Amino acid sequence: MTAQANVAPIIIKKKKVIKGGGHHGGAWKVAYADFVTAMMAFFMLMWLLNATTEKQRKGIADYFSPTIPINRISGGGDGAFGGRSVFSEETLPQNGTGATAQRPTEQGQARGDSGMSEEGGAANADAENQAFETMEALLLGHGGESAVMENALKHITTRVTDEGLIIELFAREDSLLFEPGTDQPTSLLRSLAVLIVDMAKTVTNEVAVGGHVPAKPIVVAENRVWDMSAQQATAMRLLLEDVGMKANRIQRVTGHADREPVSRDPMALRNNRLEIVMLRE
Repeated sequence: MTAQANVAPIIIKKKKVIKGGGHHGGAWKVAYADFVTAMMAFFMLMWLLNATTEKQRKGIADYFSPTIPINRISGGGDGAFGGRSVFSEETLPQNGTGATAQRPTEQGQARGDSGMSEEGGAANADAENQAFETMEALLLGHGGESAVMENALKHITTRVTDEGLIIELFAREDSLLFEPGTDQPTSLLRSLAVLIVDMAKTVTNEVAVGGHVPAKPIVVAENRVWDMSAQQATAMRLLLEDVGMKANRIQRVTGHADREPVSRDPMALRNNRLEIVMLRE
């Protein structure tokens, strides 16, 4: 017993071998990184689609497209071929006047006489803007003549745009431009028409008339917003001619229905309006 008690105990060690490194392996990390990258690209794509306009998306798509064989607009280089291939005139349409590039360089653009110098065009534009400002002052300066006219001017706003001077006539809760639900002008609109024609006699610009109406509830059985806006615009044209405007000055009469509201509420009365545009020459 004493001899066996002195014998060292036998210890058996079992080593567990895990192939592939277990959780210390790197293969799953690579796969996860690829997945995260793909998801980031997907969400960036969704964000771009939501945050950009159709024109901006087309520009982004064109940026990643080859320029010469696919795009309708050639390159803008200033070298021997001006960024174009030797076959560009056969494959690409003309852009602009006498030049293939959309924004031709001084060397590549047409050198024909346009009939108007840059200084002359700018001077004409400035003179026309000044004329529009004079018409605005003349139109809005009638407020002191009578209380009736001062009340009528509350229905007028003006602005100068690239198209011309836009005179906007809009309805209010206490006074309408047309009899409710019809295209029959009220006495207020007749007064405004006289005022506009008096102002328009100071210039020779052509005129466009546009009609706008508020939106109707979805439950309406027959939605006549297109017909009503066109009829009201036509009624305004006839009214302008009746109070002294020459018929050949009116070049366009348009009904816009409820597609261009100026109020956040598409059914607001403020959207019931007429636009008389003194077109640029």
